[in-house]
Amino acid sequence: MLRLIAKFIDDESGATAIEYALIAAGISLAIIVAVQGLGTTLNGRYAAVNTSLK
Repeated sequence: MLRLIAKFIDDESGATAIEYALIAAGISLAIIVAVQGLGTTLNGRYAAVNTSLK
């Protein structure tokens, strides 16, 4: 029983999964911010084109 508890304490596979999840969340957040900024810029350009066509 003591060996089973020691094996459980030494197991770091859960920590690795959490680290990968944090990395994926960070990358996702960076992509969302970049796309949102790009969308704002494109919206402004489309509005300028729309105004010049009127």
